[in-house]
Parts: sequence; structure tokens; C-alpha cells
Amino acid sequence: MHAVEITKPGGPEVLQLTERPQPRPKAGEILIKVAAAGVNRPDVLQRTGNYPVPPGASDIPGLEVAGEVVEPGNLWKRGDKVCALVSGGGYAEYCAAPEAQALPVPKGLTPVQAASLPETFFTVWANVYDRAKLVPGESLLVQGGTSGIGVSAIQMAAATGNRVFATAGSDEKCAACVRLGAEKAFNYKTQDWATELLAATGNKGVNVILDMVGGDYVPKELRCLADDGRLVFIAYLRGPKAELNIDAVMRRRLTISGSTLRPRPVEFKGRVAQALREKVWPLIEAGRIKPEIYRTFPLAQAADAHRLMESSQHIGKLVLTV
Repeated sequence: MHAVEITKPGGPEVLQLTERPQPRPKAGEILIKVAAAGVNRPDVLQRTGNYPVPPGASDIPGLEVAGEVVEPGNLWKRGDKVCALVSGGGYAEYCAAPEAQALPVPKGLTPVQAASLPETFFTVWANVYDRAKLVPGESLLVQGGTSGIGVSAIQMAAATGNRVFATAGSDEKCAACVRLGAEKAFNYKTQDWATELLAATGNKGVNVILDMVGGDYVPKELRCLADDGRLVFIAYLRGPKAELNIDAVMRRRLTISGSTLRPRPVEFKGRVAQALREKVWPLIEAGRIKPEIYRTFPLAQAADAHRLMESSQHIGKLVLTV
């Protein structure tokens, strides 16, 4: 099969189309003939040598795919149209996936749209709803609102009855956040987003913050949390270290948490998949959540997709077509 491999750690040019043996699914896995594969920030980190491949996972990048089941398991039959979260191997014509981590392509969606769902939707559910326990009526701040994670979190929270706020790096991106369901979005390059957020909430703050920035944002985020608020980290683009006011955490009963998805066991991801199928897939099929695809690239042009990802000019997801 054709696949894109990382020839050595480095820039986008190290992504090269090559020939690889077709993967053989293990017990509990299915083989998917890939129609499309999502591109995510962890793929870039893996390419640069900063995100080691978990033991047993494919060294081929790509954490989400959509396509047709060609070797079935116990949960899926040959010919089923699915999208799946995988631990690697997505940038290829065929990909093995744990069958518990596969979901049906939502009615009305194309393979490209479906391929944009798993990585971000699993991440948002596991952190915003599972760890931070966001419930209807509460408020959420999404840092980086036009990233793949951001557009998913905004739409999901808006569709589940929450007030949503976001930050983004341009007025155009802020307008996109509002279009996707945010009540207000703040341009972090020109606005004091923390002061603006507190003003928008009557100085009460928000119940949950989904943060992929870290660093010097953390003290501001603690100030912007409501009493009993929850701060959840999924990345740290501005660095992994921050100053922490423990007194504020104690007095206001704040919770600080975080997680990474890729190393989690299949059992955990299977539970997330089931929750998404029950709670979120109906919202997608009803049109209340819509995949936000910025651009597609042929598989052979994966390097161009990574260049665009690193430019941060995109709003929504980048997808490879196979």
C-alpha cells in the first residue's frame, strides 16, 4: 500500500510517500480501507521528534481515519462505513484500528468530514465532559478556538446547553468562533482576554477552561475561573511551567487537571466512543454540530498540510484524501 512515512525527525519535507506492507489487524481490531485521514498537531510533534510513538503503534503518522471496513471484527462487518481513532498509521491506504474505537460515519457526512471527527471529539469529551464534568447551564472558555480541538469544543458545548467563550489570534478567527457558537471571542493579540472575559460574566468567571496554551496564561486562567471551577490542560504551547497561587486554589475550591489521549488503553477510548455515539452523534446527524473543514490535501501532499498546520492560518481541520 501507499503510505506517508517520517524519514527522519525534521521539517515537513521529511514526510515522504512510500510503499509499506498492508497492516494485519490483531485480535480486537478491524482493517479499514482509508478514504480520508485527519491531520492533527500531535502529527507535527511526532514528525519533529517530540512525540514518541507508543509501544506497539505504527510509526506512520495519523491518529484518525474514515473509510470502509475490509476485514471485520465482532462489532463491525465488511463494508461498514466507519471513522476511527487510532494510535498511528492513518496516513496510508489501509489502517488497522481497535474496533471499540470506531464509530459509524454520521448520516449525511462525507468521508472527509467524518475523518475530521475522532481525534478532536474524543479529546474534547474525555477532558471537558469526563474530567471537568461540564454540565448544561455552565460556562466554558476554549483557548485557541479555531484549532481543530477548539472548533469541536465550541460546537459541542454550545449544542449541549452551555455558554461558550473563546480566544483566537485574529478578528477573523474570533468572528469564526462566534459563528460556531461562542457567545464572545477575544483576540488575544489585541485584547486583554482575561479582563474581557470577567466583564462578560459579571466578574463571576467561567466554570471550565480548556487550555492548550499553558505557560503565563495559567495565572490569568485561575483568576477567570468561577468558584469550584475546573482548569483542564491538553497541551502547553507557551511552555509546561507556570506560577501557581495555591491560596486561590484553596479558597475558591479550584480543580486543575489534564490528560493526553494517545497512550490511554483501548478500554478507556472505547468508553469515550460509546459516550460520543450516544450523546454527540445524534447532534451531528441533526445538524447542530457540523464538521469544520478548512482544506483537504492528497495523501502525497502531507508535507503541505503540515506546513499549513504550522502556520496556524487555518480555521478548523485539515484532512488528507486517499
